[in-house]
Amino acid sequence: MRTIKGPAIFLAQFASDNAPFNSLDGIAGWAAGLGYAGIQIPTWDGRLFDLKKAAESRAYCDEIKGLLAGHGLEITELSTHLQGQLVAVHPAYDEGFDAFAAPEVRGNPQARQAWAVEQMRLAAKASRNLGLSASVTFSGALAYPYMYPWPPRPKGLIETAFAELARRWRPILDAYDAAGVDLCYEIHPGEDLFDGATFERFLEAVGNHPRCAINYDPSHFVLQALDYLAFIDIYHERIRAFHVKDAELNPTGRQGVYGGFASWVDRAGRFRSLGDGQVDFAGIFSKLTAYGYGSWAVLEWECCLKHPEDGAREGAEFIRSHIIRVTETAFDDFAAGAADEAANRRALGLDR
Repeated sequence: MRTIKGPAIFLAQFASDNAPFNSLDGIAGWAAGLGYAGIQIPTWDGRLFDLKKAAESRAYCDEIKGLLAGHGLEITELSTHLQGQLVAVHPAYDEGFDAFAAPEVRGNPQARQAWAVEQMRLAAKASRNLGLSASVTFSGALAYPYMYPWPPRPKGLIETAFAELARRWRPILDAYDAAGVDLCYEIHPGEDLFDGATFERFLEAVGNHPRCAINYDPSHFVLQALDYLAFIDIYHERIRAFHVKDAELNPTGRQGVYGGFASWVDRAGRFRSLGDGQVDFAGIFSKLTAYGYGSWAVLEWECCLKHPEDGAREGAEFIRSHIIRVTETAFDDFAAGAADEAANRRALGLDR
């Protein structure tokens, strides 16, 4: 067993044009002041990080690490959620996702996809230059608009979608393998990888690629009424990153899992700040620790009610209080003696 590292915080929801959230130095000082030990960096936010420069310059990466070390912080992972989303976009989402891309490729799906693939490759190199072992991302979606089978899906549609998804991702996974970095997909509604069954389908399609991993986030499972503790039992070998995010599902006579047309406040399924929702984090930290997960516990704040700065402040202590410092001895060691083969044989009645 290993002790989970943390607390850490994903910066994407906090970065802004206002100090201290508009520079890496400023936001790092803020996070450290709250008690965080690690930060997860959104690679698309030029106010905080230059992805291309990080891919090309070890000196720049050393500068970044030195700046963060000055605040007592480490980088947990690089995030490419927005770029990964653009590796596979169904036409229904073209308008919405265009804003995630560089201005010069907007309105051109082919150019946008090529840009996204190159961004993913840059992130692999940057992760290597920073000495990181994992990166977190989204899979994108080709099949998700057909998730609920009405009207009936054309025969073979899902198979074709996942074959194409794997074709696009396999070279990227190979690039991460060459860099020595796990690529951890956040299992998330809206992506083609939204539950265990879809992850398995994708994993098989990419030939059980050793770098194909999971960014575990229980909040997305609560909103699907999926057993998020059993998920750890099934997929713990592939869980190599962890977003600590809370949620609640309160179905009513008016709406349930599919109540997504309402505002976030009015939905049956809502994201909440840590400790305000329904997620059993004691159970999660216990299972992950027992299975030997020793990487970072990273707060992702997305609450429909609480102010983000309050959620961040409370989240640091919440995560710290849930990290289990693993024992080096068994609780009953005091009553055990040294190994004695003769005594063991006598206890088993083998020498009578």
